[in-house]
Amino acid sequence: MGRRRAGRTATSVSVIGAGAWGTTLANLLADSGARVRLWAREPDVARSFKEYGENALFLQGVSLNRERLSVTNSLSGALEDAEVVVWVCPVQHSAALLAGAAPFIPGDAVVVSASKGIEIATLRRMDEIFADALPRAQAGRICVLSGPSFAREVCDGVPTAVAVASTDRDACLRIQSLFQTDRFRVYTTPDVIGVELGGALKNVIAVAAGVAAGLELGHNAVAALMTRGLAEISRLGVAMGAHPATFAGLAGMGDLVLTCTGGMSRNRTVGQRLGRGESMDEITGSTRTVAEGVATVVAVHELAGRLGVEMPVSEEVYRIVAQRANPMEALHRLMTREPKPEHPHAPATTEARS
Repeated sequence: MGRRRAGRTATSVSVIGAGAWGTTLANLLADSGARVRLWAREPDVARSFKEYGENALFLQGVSLNRERLSVTNSLSGALEDAEVVVWVCPVQHSAALLAGAAPFIPGDAVVVSASKGIEIATLRRMDEIFADALPRAQAGRICVLSGPSFAREVCDGVPTAVAVASTDRDACLRIQSLFQTDRFRVYTTPDVIGVELGGALKNVIAVAAGVAAGLELGHNAVAALMTRGLAEISRLGVAMGAHPATFAGLAGMGDLVLTCTGGMSRNRTVGQRLGRGESMDEITGSTRTVAEGVATVVAVHELAGRLGVEMPVSEEVYRIVAQRANPMEALHRLMTREPKPEHPHAPATTEARS
């Protein structure tokens, strides 16, 4: 884990969600000097931490900071007197969990979302879910943490860079300072919508990249899917109010590259297994970890249709995941679409004068 720069006072932090990423962030902050309480839904996680000093269920083999980190199954206990609340729960379950947690979140606490995805039932982003559950002033300070960051590599101290977004500059700078270490670099941005969408939509393209890998289509196909996938992510993002530059940054292209190519990507793994002929039922029944892209693909299909945004790669992933379409037929549809310019709205070039 990275080390914090000297001279910072300890902060009381609650991390809600003890999967691999939640546990990693909790330990990162504890190693940096914060006092951290990690809430786990599963009693086995708290028991494993108490007996062995690790999260054997989701992050086996990583020794956790037992001096400044504690694990509890009590939601109210985890949130008591928290100055910062870091939310790392699956998006599809967050609204229901937040309904129970909101009364215990101190009104002056800064809430940080580290969950990636879009709620299927309502098409809400995580910042919108929080806005509906928290007091207006507190919701206005919401921060979103996202970027290319495999949990295991962060635990191993691999240099990592992420982005934190908030429309409240002071809150954004506070969270940047809290998380920044010599191995975990944090950049700030005011584009909450762009950072939310970049973190959610890249998972859909990662499923596509995994399908291509499962079909053994080679590097050319994966590169094409990533590039055209980024183009359609940007189109939808801009239509929803995001800044286009965000998708060229850590929460956009950076996270997309990692998730589409890294062997630890759950979403890429799902796609790879689909490409090899496994069914969605077989895949979801064989793992307890959540691949958010499987749910997000449905939300993206709905959003693209509602806003009239063309997203052919995402649409084919939707057909494969939700409608059980044949992956090779999906590839054929993508490759035989009507030819068109890569950048239809770019200005025409003129020949240089002699």
